[in-house]
Amino acid sequence: MTITIPHDVPAIDHPRTNRTRRRSRRAVAAAEFAVCLPILVLLVFGSIEASSFIFLKQALSVAAYEGAREAALSTSTASAAEDRATNILTARNVRGFAVRFPDRNPEQAKRGEEIAVEIVAPTQPNSPLAGQFIANRDLIARVVMLKE
Repeated sequence: MTITIPHDVPAIDHPRTNRTRRRSRRAVAAAEFAVCLPILVLLVFGSIEASSFIFLKQALSVAAYEGAREAALSTSTASAAEDRATNILTARNVRGFAVRFPDRNPEQAKRGEEIAVEIVAPTQPNSPLAGQFIANRDLIARVVMLKE
């Protein structure tokens, strides 16, 4: 007596074959994770670093603008303008900055003359994550206004 199996009936998978398939799927998932994780980590930390540099540049620009605005007043002094910029940068936790008046002292400028304020800050001490891994650069913000 012979038993024949019709061809349209699917074969039953053995439990051992299913276990092997599950293991191979897990191995493929682990390999994909190992490839994708460093890329995701790099994107996340790169985004944080880029955001902190944008924040630093914006803080320098705002402080330079406020310092120039103070220096442009007819009754103002260079120390008052420097104090105004310093207060803004200190409130935003910017480290290692310098406030400069590259063209002339604001007290010496006459009405209608340009007054420039430059603020320089290094990126390395102001970096939250990769300060020791990235080469130091100086960010500069410069604002020019006319003396009142």
